[in-house]
Amino acid sequence: MSTIPLADDPMVQFGVWYKEAEKCKAIEQANAMCLATIDPDGFPDGRMVLMKGFDARGFVFYTNLKSLKGRSLAQLPKAALIFHWDPLKTQIRIQGATDIVPDAEADAYWKTRPRISQIGAWASLQSEPLDSNRTFIKRLSEYALKFGVSAVPRPPHWSGYRLKPVKIEFWRARRGRLHERILYTRQGPSWNVARLYP
Repeated sequence: MSTIPLADDPMVQFGVWYKEAEKCKAIEQANAMCLATIDPDGFPDGRMVLMKGFDARGFVFYTNLKSLKGRSLAQLPKAALIFHWDPLKTQIRIQGATDIVPDAEADAYWKTRPRISQIGAWASLQSEPLDSNRTFIKRLSEYALKFGVSAVPRPPHWSGYRLKPVKIEFWRARRGRLHERILYTRQGPSWNVARLYP
């Protein structure tokens, strides 16, 4: 049984697996991940979001800060991520603390978003009750008219979060459910690496 080749740094290891997922034609969005938080009532809460960047500092995603996930992270700035790439039979689980990204970083990403998405960020009262789709369409139209042909500024309630990992587990399926698991745990500036039973 072959084993997962190990890098000393889990972010390097992540980069290797992520490139494989991006190249796999059977995977439509390699950057899709489950983001799990603890909601204001103390319940675990998960949803799929898109990773918009990663480096040695952590993993970045963007959202409305007034959304349920935004409110959850404001109350408890810790979260978990899961990448599951079934065609490759691999999974990566990540835990860490979160910080809002600097304004300059959020602004730079905002400029890459399609205009309709920018207007939608202004029009959507994310996670709040919506009486009908017509109401949302009306709000979209109002903001489209407001901004006209000028650049759409980033809303003050919209930004990104960076999850700074303290644990990263790499999982690969094996026949007979004899799966391979490698856990990286941060210890100061370095990482401890351990193999786990399936």
